[in-house]
Amino acid sequence: MIVFSLIAAVLAIAAVVYLLVALVRPEKF
Repeated sequence: MIVFSLIAAVLAIAAVVYLLVALVRPEKF
């Protein structure tokens, strides 16, 4: 399932970016 792997990778990257933004800009959350 290459498509599933790509979706999982995108979600993982998005989660990491979201966590980084939440740590850097806590006033937005």
